[in-house]
Amino acid sequence: MATYDQTRGHNGWSVNAATATISLGGIVTGWSEGAQLLLGYRAPEVVGRAAADLLFAQEPPEAAGLALVASREWSGTALLRHRDGRRVELTLHAHPSLGGDGAAQGFVVTATTAPAESEYDRRMVEWAFAQSSIPQSTYTAASRSWLLNAAAEADVQERTGPGGAARPDGAPSVPSPAPLGEAGADEGFLRCVRRVAEEAGPMRYERVGPAPPAASAGQRAWITELWPVRDPATREVVGVGTATFDSSEQHSARRRLALLNEAGTRIGTTLNVTRTARELADLAVPRLADFVSVDLLDSVTRGEEPVSGPVDAAVVLRRVAHQSSADGVPEAAVDLGAIDTYPPFSPPARSLAGGHPVLSGTDDPDFARWIAESETRSARVRQYGFHSVMAAPLRARGVTLGVAVFARTAGSAPFQRDDLILAEELAGRAAVGIDNARRYTRERTNALTLQRSLLPRDLPKQAAVEVAYRYLPAGTGAGVGGDWFDVIPLSGTRVALVVGDVVGHGIHASATMGRLRTAVRTLADVDLPPDELLTHLDDLVIHLTSDDDAAVRDEPYAGEIGATCLYAVYDPVSRVCTLASAGHVPPALLLPDGTVSVVRLTPGPLLGVGGLPFEPTELELPEGSLLAFYTDGLVEARDHDVNLGLERLCEALASPVPSLEVTCDAVLKALLPDSPADDVALLLARSRALHTDQVAAWTLPADPAIVADARAQTARQLAAWGLQEAGFVTELVVSELVTNAIRYGAVPIGLRLIRDRTLICEVSDASSTAPHLRRARTYDEGGRGLHMVAQLTQGWGTRQTPTGKTIWAEQSLPVG
Repeated sequence: MATYDQTRGHNGWSVNAATATISLGGIVTGWSEGAQLLLGYRAPEVVGRAAADLLFAQEPPEAAGLALVASREWSGTALLRHRDGRRVELTLHAHPSLGGDGAAQGFVVTATTAPAESEYDRRMVEWAFAQSSIPQSTYTAASRSWLLNAAAEADVQERTGPGGAARPDGAPSVPSPAPLGEAGADEGFLRCVRRVAEEAGPMRYERVGPAPPAASAGQRAWITELWPVRDPATREVVGVGTATFDSSEQHSARRRLALLNEAGTRIGTTLNVTRTARELADLAVPRLADFVSVDLLDSVTRGEEPVSGPVDAAVVLRRVAHQSSADGVPEAAVDLGAIDTYPPFSPPARSLAGGHPVLSGTDDPDFARWIAESETRSARVRQYGFHSVMAAPLRARGVTLGVAVFARTAGSAPFQRDDLILAEELAGRAAVGIDNARRYTRERTNALTLQRSLLPRDLPKQAAVEVAYRYLPAGTGAGVGGDWFDVIPLSGTRVALVVGDVVGHGIHASATMGRLRTAVRTLADVDLPPDELLTHLDDLVIHLTSDDDAAVRDEPYAGEIGATCLYAVYDPVSRVCTLASAGHVPPALLLPDGTVSVVRLTPGPLLGVGGLPFEPTELELPEGSLLAFYTDGLVEARDHDVNLGLERLCEALASPVPSLEVTCDAVLKALLPDSPADDVALLLARSRALHTDQVAAWTLPADPAIVADARAQTARQLAAWGLQEAGFVTELVVSELVTNAIRYGAVPIGLRLIRDRTLICEVSDASSTAPHLRRARTYDEGGRGLHMVAQLTQGWGTRQTPTGKTIWAEQSLPVG
């Protein structure tokens, strides 16, 4: 029986196998198709003939003859004859064929081609392993030994240095091939070897180490592929093979990409110029440079519009941020906040002039010249070994803002072109963040300037209450808001206390706040009660909202206006405070006995809703009571819970403090975080009272004859107060006002004198008809009285009361 098979040898190449059977007498008894292909003879031409005469081109080897006689297995090389006459050298394997009794009946002979070529191929594989430029090694599990090719051995020598001493600054490209467990081996690599041998699966091992001093890169990276080596016969893992590839470029590219991705989240987190510059410096050290400085044009730090395009000639820059690998940034030659002039040939000035990054170093004459001009900078360069510098301009939207300088000191590799590209990318991203912060700061400054110009700078002097206030704009994350407050002196020593809040933030909210505050002041001059004043203010907001001006409606802030307002009027004579609210948070009240509560109001709708009434609330306040008016940003800032915020406010007010100013600070500290998200307005008012020795009042009949008696009573009261010098003017005013009340008004008629910072004369009657000032003609009998009152006093006016009206006149007290 003969067969033919095409198999693979140990080196992976295909070989042909021919099989024949031969009797004990040397006669061919079987011939395979493979034998026919190999030697050219067909089976009928061979079977039955002597193998030695037909096939062997020379005498068979003596060993072969002895093996056939002794009926034992034999292998060797023989020269056979091809049918076409040429000679073929084959490797023969003879195996005895045994019968049922165990005796040899013949031989099965197998022949394979090109034994010399198979050996050559095997040696080629060995040569390829030995001569590969890729460091390769194999680990034999049985002997626990390593076999390294030339590239791996060279790398180990580079790592260990001459004589086998470990090089302190070197790092092997192939992980240490020391036997498992030997001291000095790369433990992470050895763990991978163990896993590959135990789990019989491939693995990848990556490591990063410092580059040799002569290398241009700061780090080198390698990837080692590990795979199990199996015995082809038993399929058991007998070792581990490794191949190591230098992945420094890929590793560096990944690091640069990771740094850029991180820059997108770490640079420009706030709208603050200095903070953004510091974020750039913190990110670049030590991953890109050993020292980084960020200098900006002085116009940028002042909030002014910087110069468009590149900056030529010498440039003056202000240091806003720097960072170093060493604690305390000892390498800095310029202090934070200080200015420095960079000559045109210096790397920072060249980068600003050209608008592109500049790579320089100790081999650059301009760099050496720049360093030599400053003793401080020269000392820093010598001390810390600055040898490589990159200067990248900070430009955004066509505007030059400043320059970032990256430097490496002794022990670090010089910058390369890839580093320059990375520095340019980082500087560009930082420039956008700085420009955004600059623009925001400018707009916020303008908005705050507008807002503060619309708020009261100094509260007017008045005798009704002692006041203190605080206004805090929102943190940098939000635009300015529309919170406002006001203290408005009214007639009769009364005072109006106002606090309001326009919904939203920005210039539009500030402008709307200014319009509402002006409207409140105008309506307060008319001396309207709180509920009526809010009704008129509500109509005004509705009118502003329904404005049909197309130019206004096209603006991004066009739309409905929402606002809240709390208006209170306190009378120190009656000690009554009347309040009305348009959707505003209620005030807190601290009584002289220490009791703190939130005033119960009937809140009306927000301004601009329309159609709903505003209800007044009256409180009789003991002298020394404290009212706290505020906006919702105060009680919602920390916990976003109004009730909890009101509890905190009451606790802060109840704490004993020496003054209202200290109370304001204590309230803000107790209720606000470091950076509130909304504007906060706080107005504290402690009530005063005018006692009976400061007020004199009389009820008068509607009789013209009583005018003389009213003048006499006035003169006696002024004498009691020591104000005789004001008697003449005051008697004229009383005479005119009482006469008008008797002539045009209705009973009851009242006269009241109030002595405070000024002298106030009030005449009231039951008629709601208000007098009007007019200029009398030559022959008119009337119309001169009020004109004379206006000329003799500081001011006069009229206000409506629940029972009629009151006409008042105010004059200065005599000197002394």
